[in-house]
Amino acid sequence: MSKPAAGGGRWVEVPPERLARWLTGFAERHGGAQPHGATLTGGDGETAEFHLLDGEVAVDTLPAAAEADRRIGLLLVRRGGFAVGVAAGTKLVASKVDTKYVQSRTAAGGWSQQRFARRRDNQTRQIWDAAADVAARLLLPAGIETLVCGGDRRAVDEILTDARLAPVARLRAQRFLDVADPRLAVLEAAIGQARAVRILLRGPS
Repeated sequence: MSKPAAGGGRWVEVPPERLARWLTGFAERHGGAQPHGATLTGGDGETAEFHLLDGEVAVDTLPAAAEADRRIGLLLVRRGGFAVGVAAGTKLVASKVDTKYVQSRTAAGGWSQQRFARRRDNQTRQIWDAAADVAARLLLPAGIETLVCGGDRRAVDEILTDARLAPVARLRAQRFLDVADPRLAVLEAAIGQARAVRILLRGPS
């Protein structure tokens, strides 16, 4: 994956298993490379800044840190559904996916519109409450090292205000995943997204 970065440059994501090869390729493409903390500088001035879930990691320890079998909690929420999971390394070891009907927005006005809006809000609240219940049941006893969230940021923020989830909310990573409606396949794919090394590439200054 590659996308523009705010302030210039571009972000790429590399699976941990391919990182060593990527580092070798970077040096070959840019006339060598010198590490400076969490940044690699090519001979032509191109820089690569590395970001893991844990934050920045020195380049010389990067491959081992990226491939570590950390225990990750996942909370994905979108309108009408949620997925909660626990990953050990690349494996999903516990999960729960649920979908519920949410009233669509209506073009009707007046009292009908207000009634539909209240129904929609109630249905959304039921989903959030159910997601909080499942997250408490799966994530609290799982011994996760970090929590990675995705989908609807407002919904995730609201769910994590549940007092029961305070211990895992404190483990929340800055990384927020862009995901489709949560299904089991989406939850499994999110493990790879969470573990990927994010690299900020910038050309010579």
